[in-house]
Amino acid sequence: MDLLTIATVVLVISAFFSYLNVRFIKLPGTIGVVTISVTLSVIILVVGKSSNALNHTVSSLAGSINFSKVLLDVLLGFLLFASALHFDYNKLKEQKIPVLLLSTLGVLLSTAIFGTLFCLCTRLFHFQVPVIYCFVFGALISPTDPIAVSAIIKKSRIPSRLNTIISGESMFNDGVGLVLFVTLLRIAEDPGTSFTFRQVGRLFFREVAGGIGLGLLAGYIAYRMIRAIRDYQTIFLISLALVVSISLIAGNLDVSIPLAAVTAGLVVGNRNLDKEGKIMEFLKRIWQLIDDVLNTILFVLIGLQLVVMPALHTYWLPGIFSILALLMARLASVSLPAIFLLRKPNMKNLFILTWAGLRGGISIAMALSLPASPFREIILAACYFIVIFSIIFQGLTLGKLVTRLTD
Repeated sequence: MDLLTIATVVLVISAFFSYLNVRFIKLPGTIGVVTISVTLSVIILVVGKSSNALNHTVSSLAGSINFSKVLLDVLLGFLLFASALHFDYNKLKEQKIPVLLLSTLGVLLSTAIFGTLFCLCTRLFHFQVPVIYCFVFGALISPTDPIAVSAIIKKSRIPSRLNTIISGESMFNDGVGLVLFVTLLRIAEDPGTSFTFRQVGRLFFREVAGGIGLGLLAGYIAYRMIRAIRDYQTIFLISLALVVSISLIAGNLDVSIPLAAVTAGLVVGNRNLDKEGKIMEFLKRIWQLIDDVLNTILFVLIGLQLVVMPALHTYWLPGIFSILALLMARLASVSLPAIFLLRKPNMKNLFILTWAGLRGGISIAMALSLPASPFREIILAACYFIVIFSIIFQGLTLGKLVTRLTD
């Protein structure tokens, strides 16, 4: 299929699914769209056994979309910039310690714990995935997904402090997760590879400091340009140019696109663009609309990817176990730093932090980027089980959990 056909079909499907959800199903937007997409994919897989033409058509559409590239190179910058534009930097500063701990130490702990549990799982079910690949899986699934988190928690009644911590963690933990993922994957591909702390530190510095530095520079330039004018069309064009240029430059420099987009959004969103505040109100409204539309498209793509996922029925046991393993790893990774720092942490808050640690499209995109190996399919299938459970089940029950624990 050509690009125009793919874009048209995806937009039509997204609009139709969104209509079905709003008109009849009435679930929260993101969750409803994913639920419809997954349900349709399951129906297609079942019907496809007796209708090769239908199976081939839908599989051709899903297979024509390079999900990793579309998300990481196109959608990610827009979605993270839109989220950061609405984020209060002063609240982030108040919660900087828990955000820093969860986005660094929390990711490391979760990777180690989940990798160990997944390794035990594969031994239990006789899949025999090497230990290093178990930790590669841990690195790609441990960071919480800023897109899923933003789309779902804004509809919940999470207390303001926890909302800031969860959102801040999800926006900043990708740097650590990506460095871990790249380092462990290189070791997995070439067991003779040796990494020194200096090499890992250099990689981490380039990804994190490079991304933040690019975001600061680009965001400040855009801020100065926007502040100097009052033409709304030009202001919107500047914000669009900011996001696409960040994605392009960060990709070419091998620095973190998520951190660059988040930093630029914080710079623009927390500045006084005019005395009346009308420009900022305009930017936030239009980028909220962009965020909602792109989220709908993204979660439709996540649901439809089920059609081309490898042999999910073969790996349903490791998939279910992976969900439990990740929840245990998440609880431990938020509890251990809290116990160490606070001595007597609030267990209700820890349960909320655990359940609100959602995974989404970024984990799937990273799993899809894994090179061909005998272990790619089980990692990809288990990752998909986790993401669907996270978005639909955790997303639907998060509000009820918060209400029960906070009332």
